Amino acid sequence: MAASCFITAIPSSGFQHPRLLVVPQRASSRIRVHKPVQCLPISKVLENERDDQTLVVKQSRRSGNYTPSIWDDDYLQSLNSVYTGEIYTRQAKCMKEKVRAMIENVSDRTMDQLELIDTLQRLGVSYHFVTEIEKILEKVYINSNDVTWRKENLYAVSLEFRVLRQHGYNVPQEVFNSFIDEKGNFKVCLCDDINTMLSLYEASYYGLEGEIIMEEAWQFTTKHFKSFLADDDIDSNLAMQVRRALELPLHWRTSRVGARWFIDIYERSKDMNNI
Repeated sequence: MAASCFITAIPSSGFQHPRLLVVPQRASSRIRVHKPVQCLPISKVLENERDDQTLVVKQSRRSGNYTPSIWDDDYLQSLNSVYTGEIYTRQAKCMKEKVRAMIENVSDRTMDQLELIDTLQRLGVSYHFVTEIEKILEKVYINSNDVTWRKENLYAVSLEFRVLRQHGYNVPQEVFNSFIDEKGNFKVCLCDDINTMLSLYEASYYGLEGEIIMEEAWQFTTKHFKSFLADDDIDSNLAMQVRRALELPLHWRTSRVGARWFIDIYERSKDMNNI
């Protein structure tokens, strides 16, 4: 079946049917630059056709000759997994209860609580524990006025900022003020810890429009990440996380795809929790 597409320089009110066109380079000079380029069906072009304004590009639709898909209903029904059945159902239920107990018994340290929540989210299993997570975050937010530990731990502050904002809590960007010098820049000494830089970098993507501190956080971390990756003597696991973050930050990732990637990273982590 043949299809034709035309480009013509006419007022935008004549637009009828949008289509992606491939225009030969040599013909571009025939289009009037002071009028918009439009794509029209053949009938409309023939009505308005002028030699000095119209370029006709005829294209043929090629047949792909694709073979039928093997993924019919019978094939899908034939797929199976060894991790099904009553045994694995009981095992999964048992593991959920162990993690639920872990959440309830986590220490009162804010950082421990937030790290556990962040790990559960990134592993893609936090939806099993929504109620428990909400209780912890509510408590963390209520006690957020206690700023004694914030003056020293940028990693924890960044983690708290990101997780709380991710769940809709209104956390001000001013929580980072103690890590900024007189010139309004983040202190250079902070760049020595890559985990801290990663935490700050991911937090910067939860900044709102007009928040200068969060913009500065993004520029600061991005700059030092490039220097870090240029060093040959770096931890391979950390380097992989940094490259992944620069390519696609947490805030922009598809949760399921990100979880599958993080599972492999978490397995190699020194503080990995087997449960």
